[in-house]
Amino acid sequence: MEQPTESKPAFPRPEMSDEERKFRYRASAFLAGVAGIAAVAGFSKTIMTAKKSDPQFFERGVQGSIAMQETGASLAMRALGWGTLYAFLGTGTICYGIWKLTGATNMKEFRESIGNIFPKIPKNDPPRSRTEFDGLSDLMRYLSTWDRKDK
Repeated sequence: MEQPTESKPAFPRPEMSDEERKFRYRASAFLAGVAGIAAVAGFSKTIMTAKKSDPQFFERGVQGSIAMQETGASLAMRALGWGTLYAFLGTGTICYGIWKLTGATNMKEFRESIGNIFPKIPKNDPPRSRTEFDGLSDLMRYLSTWDRKDK
């Protein structure tokens, strides 16, 4: 009987030192912090703009009134809940449908069937164009003239 061969991963992960791992955690925390601060600042700016444009209606939306059975905050939370539910169910349904359409029973079969459908991406080793830039302006200058060099 033939022994099963062990496949190697397509992209082997090099072992990281503790210093590299700590740097990645710090970088991830920094990016998450910046994103969180930006989200809070954007939300606050939107609230303040709404309050400045019509302060009386804004107060009625926050506190509620006889004319409005539901406050603006509770309405927003309900809409957020339904939106989240629809997003998860929709994405899950699409992923499950694609999984079933490929006829895969495990992740390896799914990867192989999707790999057969999509075109192969050629390896760029060694790189055929520039990979290092002095700054953003150098990159943008290179990109603006890139298609003209090929012709």
